[in-house]
Amino acid sequence: MGKPTGFIEYLRELPVDRPPLVRIGDWNEFHLHMEEKKLRNQGARCMDCGVPFCHTGKLISGMAAGCPVHNLIPEWNDLVYRGLWREALQRLHKTNNFPEFTGRVCPAPCEGSCTLGINSPPVTIKNIECSIIDKGWDEGWVLPEPPKVRTGKRVAVIGSGPAGLAAAAQLNKAGHWVSLFERADRPGGLLMYGIPNMKLDKKEVVLRRIELMRNEGIKFICGANVGENVEPEIFLKEFDATIICTGATQPRDLPVEGRNLAGVHFAMEYLAGNTKALLAGTPDASPIHARGKDVIIIGGGDTGTDCVGSAIRQGCKSVAQIEILPQPPQDRQPDNPWPEWPKVYRMDYGQEEAAAKFGADPRTYVTTVKKLVDDGGGRVKELITVEIRWEKNEKGAFIPKEIPGTERSRPAQLVLLAMGFLGPEQSLLKDLKVETDPRSNIRAEYEKYATNIQGVFAAGDCRRGQSLVVWAIEEGRGAARECDRYLMGSTDLP
Repeated sequence: MGKPTGFIEYLRELPVDRPPLVRIGDWNEFHLHMEEKKLRNQGARCMDCGVPFCHTGKLISGMAAGCPVHNLIPEWNDLVYRGLWREALQRLHKTNNFPEFTGRVCPAPCEGSCTLGINSPPVTIKNIECSIIDKGWDEGWVLPEPPKVRTGKRVAVIGSGPAGLAAAAQLNKAGHWVSLFERADRPGGLLMYGIPNMKLDKKEVVLRRIELMRNEGIKFICGANVGENVEPEIFLKEFDATIICTGATQPRDLPVEGRNLAGVHFAMEYLAGNTKALLAGTPDASPIHARGKDVIIIGGGDTGTDCVGSAIRQGCKSVAQIEILPQPPQDRQPDNPWPEWPKVYRMDYGQEEAAAKFGADPRTYVTTVKKLVDDGGGRVKELITVEIRWEKNEKGAFIPKEIPGTERSRPAQLVLLAMGFLGPEQSLLKDLKVETDPRSNIRAEYEKYATNIQGVFAAGDCRRGQSLVVWAIEEGRGAARECDRYLMGSTDLP
């Protein structure tokens, strides 16, 4: 700990984002970088405390507390403070294969569990992490590191999202030949098509890392839809082991009148189509476009925020979010103590942009949709919403109850469903005869990752349910470790 009084001397400071009314004019990343002196001061705020919950990675009250990949946060904070950036990068890569992803899209449960955050603003862990890896790329320190010895074992990874990429990277490091199967036209899964470009640049960030992995010896096979143009049997016949990392891609639907009207889409369908058009250099050709439309997004999570930011950039007439849960409080409540994730009100980038353009936070809380109204030609023209209150039923569970007289009509020519995901798609699992749990996720014990089929493992959202990118990376690394142990009898993978 190079600066014992750093947390007293320096205030928390983040880099300035591009102004909302400027950044909505393009699809470039909205974050700006901070000068090195300020970054080093922020690193000095880390207390190297005796209870570093920032890197514990535990679930407390059902939420992540600390970093799921157990980043060595106090160590690289100190190295940054001392200006030892390359050494900081080495420590960062020991636990995280893709800090340029988590440094951009992770909600930073590490900061929610920072000891300094008990009575002061926490250390800017996420920004320092992103700055370390970005400097590593800029300085040319991030280079392909193919294994010196190959084991001769062949491993298939199905799905190239964060869990699949992490599993592939670790297994390749162990010397196995890894083939990564992806049904989309480009690798990356959620990172490529589920998160928009202004939050995570595809060419400069995602594809850059994938190209490095390709140069390390990993084989990417895109357009490979198992069960359609790839026979499921090949994974059991041609590979020594397989890891399933297909994610939880079955979206939660909205069972109300008018659901099948034109103009009503799942959020991921919308986001993926827009990113494909952007990568093709024709953003105006997105198959689902918000230009000149009143857009309503149902769901208040990260995906809903991404839809808000995308709709504004496409030139929507108005944008609103419908959220069934209450608005979070401004400050931690007594039943939400440190080191739990702080359930407090936040304005994410999309809401900031909506407020700058239209004058207010676009979210409406404790409200649900009753009906989608036809314009007479089979397209949606408006929503009927109603306010709700949460009450306990006879079993003690909270359920929503409509408040009579609060119905309201809202204009909408584009409705995006961003209400989360129910689990993995089942066709592949049935083809491989993989057992599922009562939630339809793959049945595989945490930290073991083995399914009921010998040599077949599972990791990420398809095993644990919808979760964070950082949890997917942690699971991919863990599944690789257990797969390596299965193949070799022992493992040196962390």
